[in-house]
Amino acid sequence: MSNLYDDRYRRPGYYWGKAPSQICCRILQLLPPDRPLRLLDIGCGEGRNAVFFARNGYLVTAFDTSLTGVEKTRQLADEAGVPVDVFACDINSYRLTKPFDILFSTGVLQYVPEERRQDLFENYKDHTSEGGLNVFSVFVKKPFIERAPDAEEPSHEWLSGELLTCYHDCEIEFFTEEIFDCNSSGVPHRHAVNRMIARKATQETGGRSDTGDEGNT
Repeated sequence: MSNLYDDRYRRPGYYWGKAPSQICCRILQLLPPDRPLRLLDIGCGEGRNAVFFARNGYLVTAFDTSLTGVEKTRQLADEAGVPVDVFACDINSYRLTKPFDILFSTGVLQYVPEERRQDLFENYKDHTSEGGLNVFSVFVKKPFIERAPDAEEPSHEWLSGELLTCYHDCEIEFFTEEIFDCNSSGVPHRHAVNRMIARKATQETGGRSDTGDEGNT
């Protein structure tokens, strides 16, 4: 997997572009950095989301399996003049040992086999601060959508709504299923994706941190 992405990331420009994922702005609404907030970008790619969060005042740590992606994340952060603590590792072998206020990942969780998901997400929830957010996007299987031309192995498909079952004990701030057009490989294709924002409960509020009524309906 890392060699494949290393090859993609060595190409001129940015394979995924520099614009952040659309769900990033919703995080700003739900948990704004009006105090120091620690954010981990899981599978940061070339750094587009990690740098966006750092520019908006979050304390950002990020990792990716691709050494080329890690280096391009550093370069993008340097261009923006923001600090991002970025390193290389694999999502299936890395486990958190310190708490974060926000865990973020998009387009990466398909590399987690079904038998490893429960352990992984328990680790993530255990190391999320009370009132903190887990913000994840996963590609889901649809019989009417062909496999993407740049799909890689190993890749483990998710079912619609499966991500919610991993967060039945959290407050779901946002969940959606979308089908969108993509041209990342140079060949037009489509993806189906579930996007979720889950908030870890607090003892005082039973789920919501003191951020007011964001009206995210």
